[in-house]
Amino acid sequence: MSNSHPLSDMMAQLSKLPGVGQKSAQRLAFFLLSLPPKEVNQFANTIMTTRDRIRYCDQCFNISYQDRCHICLDSQRDSSQLCVVAEPKDVFALERMGLFKGYYHVLGGCISPIDGIHPDTLRMDELKTRVQSQDIKTMLLAINPTIEGEATIMYITALFENEDVELQSLAYGLPMGADIDYTDEMTLQKAFAGRQSLS
Repeated sequence: MSNSHPLSDMMAQLSKLPGVGQKSAQRLAFFLLSLPPKEVNQFANTIMTTRDRIRYCDQCFNISYQDRCHICLDSQRDSSQLCVVAEPKDVFALERMGLFKGYYHVLGGCISPIDGIHPDTLRMDELKTRVQSQDIKTMLLAINPTIEGEATIMYITALFENEDVELQSLAYGLPMGADIDYTDEMTLQKAFAGRQSLS
């Protein structure tokens, strides 16, 4: 489509969204064009307001509107269990199932030297401090089964080799290269049911 087309700029922005190709961007652009101006403004304002208000929880580093996220503030959860994930979107995917009743720790990515992501650029020190200070008994490593994810799991396993904490990982149900946030609930349930000890 020529850059002179009236929807070119909108489509270019929409195509930056994950999973949105040229045709999908075109469909979305025409849909947004069909909405009343009030709804378009509400849509845009919601995105901007949410983006401006979002911060990271100062304990688990999940996204939150406050200093502590709603999960860390929930005193009914099991404080002896900690689920380690790479990104906040993984917390959302796991919470959708409602099977995990402990707390979370978001690393902020996976080890990937080629991308300049090393253990010291992730929240490994904070993880070590939490495990030592909060009497964590079980730590579930719910990290995507990719090369980077496996490297991260290996690093954490070595990091806690001499600690009195049981390490577990998600087992069958998650194929290599899969993303937790795109995985259906049944597959995640099977992965939870078949989790295995790493220590």
